[in-house]
Amino acid sequence: MGASEENSALFPIFVFTLMALPLVPYTLVKILSAFSKKAMTIHCQCSMCSRSGKYGKSIFRQISNFSTCSNLSLVLLWIVMGVLIYYIRHTSHEVKVFEPFSILGLEPGASDSDIKKAYRRLSIQYHPDKNPDPEAHDYFVEYISKAYQALTDPVSRENFEKYGHPDGRQGLQMGIALPPFLLNIDGVSGGILLLGIVGVCILLPLVLAVIYLSRSAKYTGNYVMHQTLSAYYYFMKPSLAPSKVLDVFIKAAEFMEIPVRRSDGEPLQKLFMLVRSELNLDLKNIRQEQTKFWKQHPALVKTELLIQAQLTRESEALTPALLRDFRRMLELSPRLLEELMKMALIPRTAQGHGWLRPAIGVVELSQHIIQAVPLSSRKVAGGSSEGVAPFLQLPHFSEAMVKKIARKKVRTFQDFRDMTLEDRVELLTQVAGLSPTKRKDLEMVLEMMPSLTVDITCETEGEEGIQEGDIVTMRVWISLERGNGLVAALPHAPYYPFHKEENFWLLLADSVSNDVWVSQKVSFMDEAVAITAASKAIQELKEGSGASLKETNAAVREAVERVKSGSRLVMGKFQAPGEGNYNLTAFCLSDSWIGCDKKTNLKIKILKRSRAGTRTGPLSEEGPVMEEGIEEEEQEEEDEYDDYESEYSEDEEDGKDSKRNRVVPGAGAAAENSDNE
Repeated sequence: MGASEENSALFPIFVFTLMALPLVPYTLVKILSAFSKKAMTIHCQCSMCSRSGKYGKSIFRQISNFSTCSNLSLVLLWIVMGVLIYYIRHTSHEVKVFEPFSILGLEPGASDSDIKKAYRRLSIQYHPDKNPDPEAHDYFVEYISKAYQALTDPVSRENFEKYGHPDGRQGLQMGIALPPFLLNIDGVSGGILLLGIVGVCILLPLVLAVIYLSRSAKYTGNYVMHQTLSAYYYFMKPSLAPSKVLDVFIKAAEFMEIPVRRSDGEPLQKLFMLVRSELNLDLKNIRQEQTKFWKQHPALVKTELLIQAQLTRESEALTPALLRDFRRMLELSPRLLEELMKMALIPRTAQGHGWLRPAIGVVELSQHIIQAVPLSSRKVAGGSSEGVAPFLQLPHFSEAMVKKIARKKVRTFQDFRDMTLEDRVELLTQVAGLSPTKRKDLEMVLEMMPSLTVDITCETEGEEGIQEGDIVTMRVWISLERGNGLVAALPHAPYYPFHKEENFWLLLADSVSNDVWVSQKVSFMDEAVAITAASKAIQELKEGSGASLKETNAAVREAVERVKSGSRLVMGKFQAPGEGNYNLTAFCLSDSWIGCDKKTNLKIKILKRSRAGTRTGPLSEEGPVMEEGIEEEEQEEEDEYDDYESEYSEDEEDGKDSKRNRVVPGAGAAAENSDNE
């Protein structure tokens, strides 16, 4: 019975151990991630972003941010842990070692007469004839009598000296840390114990394995469904106009899983009337176009209308149920847009090139979703090739204000940014009629907007010039500056309800052939990661060129200083094409800001191969090759598009005449900076 009670007392300790093993490290990870997010959150301070609530510090907002399912479960588990600690502390008892001298109240080595005197004294206090208390009786029999016997009886004393107990060797006792009712293997308790063993040892691991395998078979490593990637790959086309990218974007399987309720019908009809002008419907056949629109899959209709609600800032018209779906759609959008971008850049041609036009369209769609600006606002208007879209991302700005300031010869967004502070204040006060508070908000946003500088070089390592078939190394330094001096920052996005980190896409492309030669995502958020990557790249580059250790260390130190000052190093390789002059463009595109992109022209001369041997690599085998005739078929579809063109779209006929340009001597590559028009 004593062993059973001891085993049952260990059961809470066993449960406590099982809970603590995963719970403690998981809690530490959550706390560290929370502190790191807090340290890197540098957001816009304008009144619109403050009112949006996502950066708010009110107690209600903090409770709302904390009250997630995972956080509440974590708190509940810690409460259970606290209860277990309290229970164990107040019910557990230490195992007492049998010490006869201590029990009799004597010092070790006491004489026989002292032992007898102590025994008689304790007998008067605990003997059953003197003390009727049952506990006193148990203590006298189990401890006092055995202690006296161990010190006076020769056999008992010998057992105590050899084995530490007057009864001799004590058998090894083993038990299971389970409650007593489970240790009784007769009847129902035996069945419960058997079920518990089978459930914990067999069924639980099996269920976890099935859940993991089913989820891994459904999702990629970036938590995007495989079905979504298949749809994006299938519907992506080289001639896809930027405004048509939205039609591909809404075909994600994640959006198809958003429920379409019967109660959504009337609110979606009202929303359709509010955003109808943005749906690219043919106004001449509006009835047929509307009928065709509503005949689509209900999930596609709902997703497109919700996205248009974001672009037109009409989310206030949504019902609570639609608002939840709306937030879910926006939460998924950055992740899905990144995968859609990868589908546009995946090698499709024999040379391993991606497609430029749809890639630019994906970035532009991302910009408009984050800034909540209609796609139609990018249509060319007046003297601006980018339309009024960049102005509409500014706080308190409207199309009417853009028209007013355009009369003052401020026709492009870059003209507006380049104005002096005094001239801009005068313009906004006298022409736009903004109050000092609104002007302050606008200046805050302008100071948050990035200004980019791109320094790009292309060369064949260890060789003079670039010859056909060479593996060319592209090295790009992208420098970022803001008016407020920050490097890492969150974009101004008051209408996007979640935190959004600012990212950029670097594309080295041929605008005429629509080919992307090299592409890479760039982030300015984590300086430590950028320093590590730049140091490693420069070190490998210098060691490969045969530089000395001193030269390598100096180059690494210089690269680290450039990263700390707000620059990022991008390295890439591509296989040199056939002999000729190539007019390329390095695009640095922001996924969050409109009108902050940078274009840099790069003219490369490829020489005829004259060196012995070849360095032709497997670059042309990285991706699938498109079948002949597909691009011609898709080019016919492009002629049917009558919507807006991206500011980067170029006329093909004019471009073909300039595809081969002047010869560039020397290293084989030269760069010319040119700002967006």
